[in-house]
Order: sequence, then C-alpha cells, then structure tokens
Amino acid sequence: MADNNNLIVYCEYEDGHVADVSLELLTKGRVLADRLGVKLEAIVIGDKLDGVENQLFPYGADTVYKVEDARLYPYTSNPHAAVLINLFREIKPQVCLMGATCIGRDLGPRVSSCLHSGLTADCTSLEIGDHTDPKTGKEYKDLLYQIRPAFGGNIVATIVNPDCRPQMATVREGVMKKEIYNADHKGTVVKLDASKYTAPEDYVVEILDRAIEKSKVNIKGAPIIVAGGYGVGSKENFQLLFDLADTLGAEVGASRAAVDAGFIEHERQIGQTGVTVRPKLYIACGISGQIQHIAGMQDSSIIISINPDPNAPINAIADYVITGNMEDVVPKLINYYKKNSK
Repeated sequence: MADNNNLIVYCEYEDGHVADVSLELLTKGRVLADRLGVKLEAIVIGDKLDGVENQLFPYGADTVYKVEDARLYPYTSNPHAAVLINLFREIKPQVCLMGATCIGRDLGPRVSSCLHSGLTADCTSLEIGDHTDPKTGKEYKDLLYQIRPAFGGNIVATIVNPDCRPQMATVREGVMKKEIYNADHKGTVVKLDASKYTAPEDYVVEILDRAIEKSKVNIKGAPIIVAGGYGVGSKENFQLLFDLADTLGAEVGASRAAVDAGFIEHERQIGQTGVTVRPKLYIACGISGQIQHIAGMQDSSIIISINPDPNAPINAIADYVITGNMEDVVPKLINYYKKNSK
C-alpha cells in the first residue's frame, strides 16, 4: 500500500451497529479531511462485519478497512493494537481519531506509544491550523489543533504534534455532532487479512464470558435536563430537582462537584469528565459554571441559570438568569408549571 497520509477513524462496532462516537468522529473527520485535501478513511476490526461499510459511507468515509476474524471479537488489547500499529506503518496516516471510550482509552495510548506519535485525550475541539516553533522558528502548515481544558480547567490548551505521525486524539461521545454527509456517498472497501497484521501470541488472552450492563439513565437523549451543582447543598435538596424534572418530563443531571460531594450518582454527571448533552432546555441549579461543565452543555438550545450569585460564570452563557436560592425558586417553578399546564 502506498503512503497516502490520509485521516483515519477507528470505528467501534457492536451488535451490528457502529458506535455513535465513531460516526461523530467521521462527521468531524470529513470536515478536517476536506480542509487538508486528503481522503477520510475508517477502520473496523472485529467479526461478522458484513455490510458495516453501508453505515460508514453516508458519513463521508472514502475508504473502509475491514479486518474480520472471529478472534478479534470481543475486543482485546493486543490484536487490535497490533492491527493498527502495523497498518499505520504501511499507510502512514496524518491523523488518527478514536472515541474516548473504554476501548479508545486502552487502544489509543498503546498505538501512539508504539509509534512514538503522542496523543491528546478528551479533546473538546479539533481544528486544522499552522504553527511556528518558538525555539527554532520552523513553520509547520496544516497541523491538527488538539484542543482541551488543562490545569484543572483554568485554561483551554491547544496542543500540536509537529513532527511525529499520526497525530492522534480521542474525543468523548456527544462532543462532536453526528450528521450524515451524503446518503449516496460511496467509497472503497479494503479487506485486510488479520494474520498479516497480528501474531499468534497477540491472542493469548481469551474472553470466556462478557457481561455489559446498560445504563439506566438516558441523560444524553433527554430534551429537557434539570442539572444541579455543589450549590444544591445536599442529597435531600436534589430531591427538589427530581420533583421539578418529574413535573417537566425531564432528566436530572449534575456537575462534577455535586457528584464528588456524594449528592448524586456519577452516571448523571455532565461535562468534560461526564456526558455531553444538547437538550432543548437546560435548567442549571446552583452550578457555578466551571469550564469542564460548560464544555458538556454549552450547545443546549435554551439555558436557564438559577444561582444566588449574580456573577456566577454560567450566567454568561445563560439565556435567562434567576438570581436566588434554589430552595425558594424551584418549588415556585413546580407550582407555576402545574397551575399553567392543566
């Protein structure tokens, strides 16, 4: 295979479906590939991959690499890493993107470490731009800007990888938008022989049984979210938010500070270290608005902030600000809604 220096997305595949995060990265990858003037490629590694390309082509994939072998499913670290490492040595992609999932967090560092390429985890934005090395004055064109909060969220860092390839980044589910590029777009399928890219010793770990527990909370798909922060004050006060959510037909979310304080379970956490959401209405109660939290909800259509501090950072992005204590405001909202929805 020739050196094509394209942009490639590692696509997770389970139960006949490509993971949402992979389709989100293809959507973003298509924009970046067009900006670079290169092809967008996808790689799927696993078993029973019939027709998987039909899920990928509409999102803009020009090439789909399929590596099919019964031993490659379920996912195990060594063979999947070996396929990517050996394939990347052949095709030398400029950029590789993968989801910041359990798999991506395991796979990304193995591949980047072996190829000495570096990797930025949990990016909140990806762009293409130029860079001048301040020490040498050397100019680099069209690098991948890997953008994420740093230093506890006090700054947003733009990270570049000038010389090593591929430039690798992971992104959490929901951070990028998933949009069909062209329902009629068709590309090329390249089938690869797993035994050429893996060694027998890569398969020493065998999965005998696997149990996956589905999340009971569908916060990502909720059209209305009532979210509480540290300012809610207690587990008991969170019950008020559940009452409001019940009244509105909403889901309850939380900031990291509220979860760390033990007010609510982790699966409801929104932000850079939780889930990213885009509801039609987001009601933030007692949330100050750290950059990591805002990264997970800033694309909400309407944001209402309820906070005793009129200068809380979240108020800057809110459409409506109610200055006051949650304990006073939320019961009034519940009563008002009940009264006016009959």
